[in-house]
Amino acid sequence: MSFLQLDQLTKRYGDQVAVDRLTLSVQQGEFVSLLGPSGCGKTTTLQMVAGFVAPSAGAIALAGRDLIAVKPSRRGLGVVFQSYALFPHMTAAQNVAFGLEMQGVGRAERDKRVADALALVGLAGLADRHPRRLSGGQQQRVALARALVIRPHMLLLDEPLSNLDAKLREEMQIELRAIQRTVGTTTILVTHDQAEAMALSDRIVIMNQGRVEQIAAPQEAYERPATAFVASFLGKTNELAGSAAGEGGDAIVSIGPARWICPRAPSGPILAAVRPEKIAFAAPAADRLDGVVRTRIFQGNHWLYRVATSAGEVFVIRQNAGDAMPAEGDTVALVWRAEDMTVRSA
Repeated sequence: MSFLQLDQLTKRYGDQVAVDRLTLSVQQGEFVSLLGPSGCGKTTTLQMVAGFVAPSAGAIALAGRDLIAVKPSRRGLGVVFQSYALFPHMTAAQNVAFGLEMQGVGRAERDKRVADALALVGLAGLADRHPRRLSGGQQQRVALARALVIRPHMLLLDEPLSNLDAKLREEMQIELRAIQRTVGTTTILVTHDQAEAMALSDRIVIMNQGRVEQIAAPQEAYERPATAFVASFLGKTNELAGSAAGEGGDAIVSIGPARWICPRAPSGPILAAVRPEKIAFAAPAADRLDGVVRTRIFQGNHWLYRVATSAGEVFVIRQNAGDAMPAEGDTVALVWRAEDMTVRSA
């Protein structure tokens, strides 16, 4: 039995449907991210679970208990907001202790749990500092400690890292995942950052216009996108027009002069999605997709190429291994494996 169950969860604002019949099962201890562009319904979904927004239809159950009938303050959930929402006049320790005070936890027990929570997030020596004397990353950790100290049934994170710079955000992703694994708290994260969702999650719920496009482990969603939206949203991808001949078994997929044998490919006009890092350069040949390098950009650990071909513009990512790389204006052939592309009817 799932720990958190959302069943046909729906939210309407007049004629606008913000969340459309979302169904999701989350296991205890799992880290699940709601991922999608602005306005896709991910934050509204989180707010319905937290109790800040009332659903228009559907059900929410936590450990078999109907959550919709429970007030937000009694749901036993820890919430970390994008703004952290720390009390500026309180020290880090006082901020963390606030929820325990509201629960009536005794002073000795409260002090111990606050100290443990601050140590967990690496702030044991900063208990007496006010938020204005803490960096953005430290404030984020205080907010996380405040959410965890009440020992919540579940942790809800609403874009908690979006205010941090890129380097600190990457560091906090690593720490957040390590803390979640240490504590084992079931966690739901709302984010629009694809890399963040893939780095942190056991599973990703990819949403678009209020609906779920795909629910899958990060690697599965990236390697085998269920829809064109997932392929385009979850990292860079190339979508190339071609054709397939054959029914029921292996089909011959053609993109320009290049050919692949693909099992279960639909017959007729197709669109093939292939990730830029799956494409390699080879010597031009009659059965390969030739092109001309229009742009190459050095990005530290890899090169990003834009190649003009008869099938359209193709982006290629090649790791910077110190090898000689094609220059702008060079003619190249592009090759990739059949299993590295996803084929669907055009």
